[in-house]
Amino acid sequence: MSSLKVEFHCHTVFSKDSLTRPEDLVRAARRIGLDRLIVTDHNSTGGAFAARVIDPELVIIGEEIMTTRGELLASFLTEEIQPNLPPQETIKRLRQQGAFISVSHPLDPRRGWKQEDLLEILSDVDAIETFNSRCMLASYNDQALAFAREHDIPGTVGSDAHVSYEVGHAILIIPPFSNAAELRAVIRQSQPVTRLSSPWIHFTSRYAVLMKKLFPHLEPYN
Repeated sequence: MSSLKVEFHCHTVFSKDSLTRPEDLVRAARRIGLDRLIVTDHNSTGGAFAARVIDPELVIIGEEIMTTRGELLASFLTEEIQPNLPPQETIKRLRQQGAFISVSHPLDPRRGWKQEDLLEILSDVDAIETFNSRCMLASYNDQALAFAREHDIPGTVGSDAHVSYEVGHAILIIPPFSNAAELRAVIRQSQPVTRLSSPWIHFTSRYAVLMKKLFPHLEPYN
């Protein structure tokens, strides 16, 4: 296989704002021909491990981890990282696992990092997310890409899918890799294929949060 189609950022019902079952996420990825699916639930690896049972070749264990300054996007995890630690402590724990570390939707003012906080960790991460399909404005992604180029750091892209039909809205075409070290070695050779999701897609996440409050049994860990 000369290249892989990779989704770096997606969610399942193990995230507080998604109702997507792991099996439905895997089914959607197979349908559109993805080669690798990095499942990155909020502060949980539960959905990723459940999805990997279904398709071990397709699924890579990931997590989107909230720190005290913003979210980090990690892949090739062996253990879940707890949320709300300082960024450097989170990065330290990820490095101990040998994980590949990116930064979720930087410079998106609704949910991104302040630039001064991002600069503090830039030398300690492997990439930043230069395109997120759920950004409300294309300019936020443009700013992230310009920032990555200015500071010579690789970029990842992702759909940030919370419902299955979003999967694949943003992927990287990248040379084959099988672990975090190999991903670091080839990440600069990747080519993004991207499109923004409709702003209305955010209502699906609000709906998921509401439904879980009304019907707690929808939480996979209840």
